[in-house]
Amino acid sequence: MIKIIFINTLRRVRFAPSPTGPLHVGGLRTALFNYLFAKRTGGSFILRIEDTDKRREVAGAEKYIIDALNWCGIFPDERPGTKSAFGPYRQSERNHIYSEEIKKLIDSGHAYYAFDSEEELASCRSECEKRGETFIYNFESRLALKNSLSMSKGEVTGLLKEGKGHVVRFLVPKNKNINTVDVIRGESNINSGLLDDKVLMKADGTPTYHFANVVDDHLMKITHVIRGEEWLPSLAIHFLLYEAFGWKRPSFAHLPLILNPNGKGKLSKRSGEKGGFPVFPIRWEGETKLTGFKEYGILPAGLVNYLTTLGWSPKEGSGILSLEELTKMFQLKSVVSGGANFDLEKLKWFNHKHIQVASNEFLVDKLQALNDSARKTEKKRLTNAVGMVKERANTVSELWELLKYLFLDPKEYDEKSLKKIKKDGLDKICSEIISLCENTDDPDSFVDSLKIWGDKNGFGAGQIMMTTRTILVGGLSGIDLQKIISFIGLEVVSKRVVAFSKMNI
Repeated sequence: MIKIIFINTLRRVRFAPSPTGPLHVGGLRTALFNYLFAKRTGGSFILRIEDTDKRREVAGAEKYIIDALNWCGIFPDERPGTKSAFGPYRQSERNHIYSEEIKKLIDSGHAYYAFDSEEELASCRSECEKRGETFIYNFESRLALKNSLSMSKGEVTGLLKEGKGHVVRFLVPKNKNINTVDVIRGESNINSGLLDDKVLMKADGTPTYHFANVVDDHLMKITHVIRGEEWLPSLAIHFLLYEAFGWKRPSFAHLPLILNPNGKGKLSKRSGEKGGFPVFPIRWEGETKLTGFKEYGILPAGLVNYLTTLGWSPKEGSGILSLEELTKMFQLKSVVSGGANFDLEKLKWFNHKHIQVASNEFLVDKLQALNDSARKTEKKRLTNAVGMVKERANTVSELWELLKYLFLDPKEYDEKSLKKIKKDGLDKICSEIISLCENTDDPDSFVDSLKIWGDKNGFGAGQIMMTTRTILVGGLSGIDLQKIISFIGLEVVSKRVVAFSKMNI
């Protein structure tokens, strides 16, 4: 037992986004699965910011990523600002580390300097295209190009001393069969002849994704790399890099894509705009304002619960689950390799279920944060109203639409509902409602009293109920009519009927 606990505490995973914009829901799902795995195994969840590409970095993106994770209840054990032997956690602050590690690869013969200009490489590509071939910088072409493999040691030393622009490339071995293993997808292999000598260090002295990623994962003692399947083509190069360094590889797991609702292509912002739903957790306040699921009215618990079903499902019959419950059940080996279609209606269903189990006070806080009218409404009465309507709501935003008639007089009336109540005797029913409001002290028996009057005067209960509901609500929707009357009070009932009677409808 002691041995098992000791092993589990060594499990370390990381979520490593680039701060190039708001966190997409696909990235959120990746972070979530890393978090669930870490907590399930008693390990650590690390947030690392991969910000080496300063040209694409967007102001505010790092804060957004952290805020979005926090909103979902995904709190990293280590992150930028954490004092730890594994830090710093921003790649832009780790350049001294990359400089040391790249030198090791060069000295061991696994990497080399390349002095080719962009124009020279473009010319090589053009010549290959003319022959119907694809240019690859590898064992077949490297000796004919400008690099430390094709030049003498003196030439290379001279160029470096004069500050000649260069990159550092990885020396991919010739015709090596590379066997890769993925927790989700199993084993595969590829011949190294299909790979190019990847740039590890750019001309400006900053590392590329491939190099920094492997170095950081090793030095931060990452045991499992759980990332999106878009990085699957990089797996062979990463295997070779670990081998070149002589380092033990972590386990790799590449998560399936989240697809557009129609199943065609990766879920995109454009498909969200077309379908009328967001693809980001919370509002993005960048140059382009983007609404998030939070503002749409989705609870973090609902979003998290739904996202776990995109690639993994808890055991059948588990029902609606909290983050803590999902953590106890999560199994990385049970994640599937096939992409999952994003389904807004299914997300709403999960959200509806979480709204049902949430406290009224919690829902009021969320509603008032989203809706100006709700914010101006007295909190205690709003809390009672939410309790009466929440079983009908799929989103927090819908709560106000479902209860606003309890606080606001109707400004217009549903045409179909009006047609149903425009019958002989409408004026008499209105007069009786007003009279009853003035002559009864018991609002809780109002509907029964109105029905008794209707029976005596030839009006069916259906007509009585439809008429009263339409006048008070603006249509034939809403909660139990007696509950409406008891909540708004007889004075408001009378006022609404008088206003309706004056409208000449």
